[in-house]
Amino acid sequence: MRSILQKNKDICYLCSVIDGDNSYKPDTEEHHIFPGNPNRKLSERYGLKVYLCIRCHRTGEEAVHNQPNRGRDLYLKMIAQKAFEKQYPLKDFKAIFGKNYL
Repeated sequence: MRSILQKNKDICYLCSVIDGDNSYKPDTEEHHIFPGNPNRKLSERYGLKVYLCIRCHRTGEEAVHNQPNRGRDLYLKMIAQKAFEKQYPLKDFKAIFGKNYL
């Protein structure tokens, strides 16, 4: 399923939202906001994924996969939960993903 959070995969979601940088980035990577099994599949099913530049995804100091800096990862989880609850009002986010991030 496509992302319910982002329409253009050639713009880094975090660069756009946090830094206001909406420039074209040819190197974006798909990021499933809820990792692991089965959460990655659930992220895919419900469109809870975004496209991130390599710096925001895995190599930068504040990258979502850089465990010491969990701020952006938790930010994405909160945004995703809000979008899920708006898109799927009859579904229970906590029952599906096992945790409330709000």
